[in-house]
Amino acid sequence: MISRYTKPKMSAIWSEKNRFRKMLDVEIFAAEAMSKIGIVPRKSLEIIRKKAKINVKRINEIELTVKHDVIAFLSAVIETIGPEGSFLHLGMTSSDVLDTATAAQLRESIKLLIEEIKKLAIIAKNIAKKYKMTPIIGRTHGVHAEPMTFGLKVASWYSEIMRSLDRLNFTLETVSYGKISGSVGTMAHLDPKIEEHVCQSMELKPEPVSTQIIPRDRHSVYFSCLAHVGTCLERIAVEIRHLQRTEVTELQEPFTKGQKGSSAMPHKKNPIISENICGLARLLRGYAVTAMENVALWHERDISHSSTERIMFPDASIALHYMLVRMQDLLLGLNVYPENMQTNLDKTKDVIFSGTLLVSLLDKGLSREESYTIVQSVAFDAKDNGISLEEACLRSREISKYLTDKEVKRDCSVMGQFKSIDYIFKRVFQK
Repeated sequence: MISRYTKPKMSAIWSEKNRFRKMLDVEIFAAEAMSKIGIVPRKSLEIIRKKAKINVKRINEIELTVKHDVIAFLSAVIETIGPEGSFLHLGMTSSDVLDTATAAQLRESIKLLIEEIKKLAIIAKNIAKKYKMTPIIGRTHGVHAEPMTFGLKVASWYSEIMRSLDRLNFTLETVSYGKISGSVGTMAHLDPKIEEHVCQSMELKPEPVSTQIIPRDRHSVYFSCLAHVGTCLERIAVEIRHLQRTEVTELQEPFTKGQKGSSAMPHKKNPIISENICGLARLLRGYAVTAMENVALWHERDISHSSTERIMFPDASIALHYMLVRMQDLLLGLNVYPENMQTNLDKTKDVIFSGTLLVSLLDKGLSREESYTIVQSVAFDAKDNGISLEEACLRSREISKYLTDKEVKRDCSVMGQFKSIDYIFKRVFQK
């Protein structure tokens, strides 16, 4: 991932140094297990533990000649150990090391994403509670529908963020599997105790049935989860973009001192954070598709998945981590304009209460068709003549047959729409 969208913590997890460190952990834990069953001498194990070092520059130098990353890694490590280095990698295949090390990186990656999404959830929760009863017009098809509250809108974001957290926790379990089972998964040259020890030492479980690799359906779950989380953030970002439009101006992204919105138009304040998040979400969905393509490999394994994974694992993880941090900054600095929300709500006057009137007429025993025709008529009268729905109802003979003036006034009240907000909030924020 380019440096523009890279934060240090996730970058460190997917660095070459950390990758090779995890690979060395696999080799050392395997040597420990082999020592316990008498394959590796105890003295040799101690020398391996003491002397084994990672030199990324040297590994890359060797790979230029051998054209194989794991062989280059082993050769460079053995150079730091000496003769006892021959006890590394006994009976193992490259993917034993690579896939198990990758699983450890995935665990670190998901834990960091969980940490960030929890922060985001707290921010969203605070906004939702602050604006719990702040009226805003609800929109369907981009058109004014019925009143709701801005807090309820954000509570919906919070609820989806929490589902994303659940998906991340599920994914953490799904990817936490390693393998030390040899070239086609038969453990022909390996005692099962070796795999058990390595996996336990790395907080992993042994893959129940592996081939030369860990089955890629596990990794496809990872990328699908990242795409889901990214799409959750995109949904929030799209809403903020719409509500920041000049014609709306109910929300506005933070605009810092010295920031410039346009090279040509100095007056501009654009929703660039939201747009940035929307673009990166598309990237994550693309990676999810590629990850699914990587599941169906030839027989026990081919290498067609490898090139994509070298790009996807760091890029997707780094991108989502950046998006989560970016969204936190956006919501923390979000400008909320309740007065504009009220102004926009007033634009359609009170015709937005037509649904409430419809229900009231149904309660009086009218058919749906009769009720709809009557309410539609007074709503159109209000819009065409620039009067309120309440006024149109009060001068309607049809309405007065069934509803009193007091009932009409009740049905045209904003706060009457919010009687279940407390109930919904208790359901969402029950913890």
